Amino acid sequence: MTAILAKKLGMTQVFLEDGTVERVTVLEAGPCPVTGIRTHDRDGYEAVQLAFDAAKEKHLTKAELGHLKKADAGPHRKVKEFRDHAGELTVGETVTVEAFEIGQKVKISGTSKGKGFQGTIKRHNFSRGPKSHGSHNVRAPGSIGASAWPARVMKGIRGPGQMGNQRVTNKGLTIVRLDPAQNLMLIRGSVPGPRNGVVEVRTDA
Repeated sequence: MTAILAKKLGMTQVFLEDGTVERVTVLEAGPCPVTGIRTHDRDGYEAVQLAFDAAKEKHLTKAELGHLKKADAGPHRKVKEFRDHAGELTVGETVTVEAFEIGQKVKISGTSKGKGFQGTIKRHNFSRGPKSHGSHNVRAPGSIGASAWPARVMKGIRGPGQMGNQRVTNKGLTIVRLDPAQNLMLIRGSVPGPRNGVVEVRTDA
């Protein structure tokens, strides 16, 4: 199993050799230096820790700089552990897009776009009420509980509230094209998160 951190650059389309068009998301994946290896004997679980997005030293704390210095890695904004993805990697190595193959299935996790406070129609796809004959229930959720019993709103009722800005994982995505020279990875379909958002790419196995 292989993993890498990437930045979402946007969407475009590419034409394949047979003339078909593919809608793809462009990711700037890596290079990600390995900053730590977790083993079952020492840590109780197996994982690999990767760093991504080089930054200036003034933007990191002394603790973060010290941790990265132990791995001979420069200052990076993001550090993430991937469970069960250690494989044959060692501290000091660098993971690039060359670790993946065209046509390989991957799953990508990221934080979705925040939509703010939304009502039930947009947030949960509720149906609206009638607009005629003096109705005051056009976009209201309608009845959400009985009166006599339980005389309260039960937990778990779908209602208005914060929409988006949560972790989302898209599975079964396919790698259409790789460009190791520019650290680019083209993925068929959409990827969660806004433009310039950091996502996690893992082999879907």
